[in-house]
Amino acid sequence: MTQAHRRQDISEKDWELLEPHLPGREGSWGDIAKDNRQFIDAVFWVIRTGAP
Repeated sequence: MTQAHRRQDISEKDWELLEPHLPGREGSWGDIAKDNRQFIDAVFWVIRTGAP
């Protein structure tokens, strides 16, 4: 990760478990995602804050 680890970011360990199951990676159907990890962090932020 290029930025300093922030409190809300998922850990490297958790990311290694989750990443192979997400669409948008090389070799899977559909377009290649620009940043699946940023998307997952955003989803967790919405859940944590209750943002609509």
